[in-house]
Amino acid sequence: MRLKNFMWLLALAALWGPSFLFIKVAVQEIPPLTMVVGRVGIAALLLLVILRMQGRSLPKFGPVWKHFAVMALVQNALPFTLFNWGEQYIDSALAAILNGTTPLFTILLAHIFVDDDRLTSGKLLGVLVGFGGLIILIMPSLVGGIEATTWGLIAVTIAAVSYGVAMVYSRLNLRGLPPLVAPTAQLTVATLYMLPLSLIFERPFLLPLPSFAAAGSLIVLAAFGTALAFVIYYRLIEQASASFVSMVTYVIPVFGVFLGVVVLNETLDWNAYVGCALILAGVMLVNGVFKSLPWLRRPKTDAVVRPS
Repeated sequence: MRLKNFMWLLALAALWGPSFLFIKVAVQEIPPLTMVVGRVGIAALLLLVILRMQGRSLPKFGPVWKHFAVMALVQNALPFTLFNWGEQYIDSALAAILNGTTPLFTILLAHIFVDDDRLTSGKLLGVLVGFGGLIILIMPSLVGGIEATTWGLIAVTIAAVSYGVAMVYSRLNLRGLPPLVAPTAQLTVATLYMLPLSLIFERPFLLPLPSFAAAGSLIVLAAFGTALAFVIYYRLIEQASASFVSMVTYVIPVFGVFLGVVVLNETLDWNAYVGCALILAGVMLVNGVFKSLPWLRRPKTDAVVRPS
């Protein structure tokens, strides 16, 4: 099960990894709030259509919708907006490092609120190893100085805290629901949050139609980086701890490096190899993968030592 969860985490990172590229393309023509509306709105519509094709529907309004409302705020509306706004004022490398603090906040919150997700030396070591790998991986982007404003730093840090809160909250309150229900409801509520803000502050109905590249980036971001990604996210939350799921923020830059090699024919320096290795090692430490490998288990013995 641990190895299976590890593979699902890699799949989630593979979907979220290219998101920053699509955001960068789309935000050139689509304002931040409007882009969030498009992202969560298209994703919600896709999942709702699939849900209806399966002969199922969203639950009736009741207490569970309170949990959907909280998740829509802390995992979609608030962090999506803060990252879109904050990255206008800080370098993307610094944003990636601040986003990498999500597991630190998550393991602390999980230790306080989740009975089966206590802080252990192995988890703490894994988070620190992964964070060290993240810094090594991004280190070349930090050489020569970085650009940042105080408000940009605060915005991205709050977004990281918000993600941590979301992972613990979903683990506590949204497990055991039928597939697709939680992500569909969450993204629908997020759309309702963001639509009036977009109409009031950005008035997208007065903007020119976006180019094919910007519109295509938004659609791909919504379909794969949001709809499919959150289906996998909730699958992971059912099976793994919030501490482990939060480690996806470390793995995302690994896929960024991979895309750079495959798409842009970039060459890798030593820091890329070391950073990626440390990140993957940290993720496996948090999930206890090393303990599950048969050749690393302590051999059992039936021998009985008798006093002489």
